[in-house]
Amino acid sequence: MQTSTRFNQAVTKLYRAFHDNTLHPECCKSCAVGNILDNTDSWKHLTETHGSTELSYVGKVHQNFGRKFNGYTPLELLKIEQAFLSGCGYSGPLNRSCRKPNDPTDKDRLFDGLSAVIGLLCQLDGVKNVMDCSKLFQYNATTNQRKHLVEL
Repeated sequence: MQTSTRFNQAVTKLYRAFHDNTLHPECCKSCAVGNILDNTDSWKHLTETHGSTELSYVGKVHQNFGRKFNGYTPLELLKIEQAFLSGCGYSGPLNRSCRKPNDPTDKDRLFDGLSAVIGLLCQLDGVKNVMDCSKLFQYNATTNQRKHLVEL
């Protein structure tokens, strides 16, 4: 499967952060987008609230000018971060009322967040989800019925 440069670079950075234990959902430099953008937090000015998909004035300006950050538009970056937080068990943008996990750096939780992000990255690039293992087990996700295991 052919993937874009932005996809390959993003997945490589996220993979490295996951295995180096430098991934943290509540830190703008160490979250999914922070890692994709080389551990910078300048992206936080694209929105008013970490985890929101609503662009701030600055975000709208960059979006309208067609600006891209490591290949992703401001809106795509916000969607990526929202997918990560949601996958990690957060109920919405980070604020006092959002549901937060007890241990945000639990490896299983981070893996779920990264799986959600990689699924979205695949969707943004128009490729099949590389994290979907239903074909491996010949599992039909639409009917939730297991057919049979693939003979290996």
